[in-house]
Amino acid sequence: MKRTLIKDLHEHIDQEVTTMGWVDVRRDQGKMVFLDLRDVTGNVQMVALPNHEEAVKVADTVRPEWVLAITGKVNKRPEKNVNEDQPNGDIEIEILNIEVLNESDTPPFDLHEDGHDIDEETRLKYRYLDLRRPRMQKNMKLRSEFVRLCRDYLENHNFTEIETPLLTKSTPEGSRDFVVPSRLHKGKFYALPQSPQQYKQMLMTAGFERYFQVARAIRDEDLRADRGFEHTQIDLEMSFVNREDVLNLIEEMITTTVEGMGYTIKEKPFPRISYKEALEKHGDDKFDLRSNEEKQKRILAYAWVIDQPVFERTEEGKDKWTFSHNPFTAPRKEDEEKLLKGEDTENLLSLQYDLVCNGFEVGGGGIRIHKKDVLEAVYKTMGYGPEDLKESIGHLLDAFTFGTPPHGGIAIGVERNVMILAGEEYLREVQAFPMTRGGATSVVDAPSELSPEQKKELGL
Repeated sequence: MKRTLIKDLHEHIDQEVTTMGWVDVRRDQGKMVFLDLRDVTGNVQMVALPNHEEAVKVADTVRPEWVLAITGKVNKRPEKNVNEDQPNGDIEIEILNIEVLNESDTPPFDLHEDGHDIDEETRLKYRYLDLRRPRMQKNMKLRSEFVRLCRDYLENHNFTEIETPLLTKSTPEGSRDFVVPSRLHKGKFYALPQSPQQYKQMLMTAGFERYFQVARAIRDEDLRADRGFEHTQIDLEMSFVNREDVLNLIEEMITTTVEGMGYTIKEKPFPRISYKEALEKHGDDKFDLRSNEEKQKRILAYAWVIDQPVFERTEEGKDKWTFSHNPFTAPRKEDEEKLLKGEDTENLLSLQYDLVCNGFEVGGGGIRIHKKDVLEAVYKTMGYGPEDLKESIGHLLDAFTFGTPPHGGIAIGVERNVMILAGEEYLREVQAFPMTRGGATSVVDAPSELSPEQKKELGL
């Protein structure tokens, strides 16, 4: 059976076609039954006329959200019946035959509304239904387009797409890890990646020079509107670059992507604001540069935040330090010697850079440390001894002894960027199967208990 997508119906005027999809609306007008059928490409009105008795008989039984295969003739509507507000408002399908592919119970909520007034637990329990609503379909397609355009840009600029492991080692990169017990090595655990940070640095050692991936990152962080346990990032790294090289490339990628999607950027090139200036002027390093009028027009205001501290004090005391962003970000060249000597720790500035847009951080990266002695100095400042250092990042230090080139990169957050583009307030509106505020998964019941047999097998 050859299927015609609804978006292509105008190519088949006065022809017989077979379409497949879901019943969006059913209207019974006595001898005639009208059905609005939708598929992933659009919606079209169909009518079962009295001269096709079998079609009318079946149409009388169907209900919204039933899945049908309908064979019919594509007719132009009379001029007086044309609906100019609809993409297919000038055509109508005269139903010749209906095949019921599957029936549907009555959905627990209206799929034609935007869904914002439905409680989160119910929406996520029936997420596969929630995703049928037009707003969610639009958001998922927007996300797909954003990722596709970024990928196209990178592939056109000599980047190689490489996947890195999901089962890895717990390392101190900021947030708490999610861990996975090992069946073969009882009592030991894998960590799920907070980012591909160390692997992408080792790929630079491997000589790929330009790497990217659409990477999953998993962090046991406190949940909020713009943060979840899982997120996706467009992760990339480049060799033989300085800060300006990375910023210029990412600006061009973002500009090419979002302008290609029809959006307007407030200022190009993106303003570059020091971390100190951001706090003094805006009170935060995530700020919104738009006027009220620009907010209404959904203008995109990007900016770079640069010159961030290498270290910040911990809560333990005056001389206790931790990294400001991550321990692998290089200090400015003029501060590298001070770091190696352990001098002026609180005033050392890094080559970290964050991309902000409309009040959100939408990307972050930096020029990386590529020399063993510099990375050792960072960990020494944070109180790590030689054995701790070997256990934590000995593999990376070893890699740095084999000709690792200067390199830097960035991770662009897919959800936050798409959330802004879609005009949404919550990450879950641009994720297919997000978690609840309490950390429970959509649809399936997780987290859940393991059986005694599973625990025994894992040595738990």
